[in-house]
Amino acid sequence: MRFSHTSITVRNMEDSLRFYTEVLGLRFERRRAIPENHAEIAFVQEPESGARIELTYWEGKEQFDPGEQLDHLAFELDDLDGFLRRVRAQGVKVAKEPYTLKGGSGRLAFILDPNDVWIELIERSTPGR
Repeated sequence: MRFSHTSITVRNMEDSLRFYTEVLGLRFERRRAIPENHAEIAFVQEPESGARIELTYWEGKEQFDPGEQLDHLAFELDDLDGFLRRVRAQGVKVAKEPYTLKGGSGRLAFILDPNDVWIELIERSTPGR
């Protein structure tokens, strides 16, 4: 398993992209709408370490409680089903079963840590799969 990114919820995508790229000097990677989730995401990367942040804008979200801006942590893995079998046996709660986003290139699932922090699991598609 390899750490992929941290996702934070943002109030305004344009202001957030400007801050992370112009103020902090992170590199813009990509941006896309996710209509089925009523969201838009953008990725920025810190050039030296390669660490990535996913900026997530949720359409219609107007109320923000302190601390809820951390949206999720994400890890990439090769065998999503095998990993889920193993963590279920350890009593880990699966918050969202495996699925694929429209236009996506792999499968996703979410589990919860003991503090109810969402952990995204990403299984990238491979040729022949």
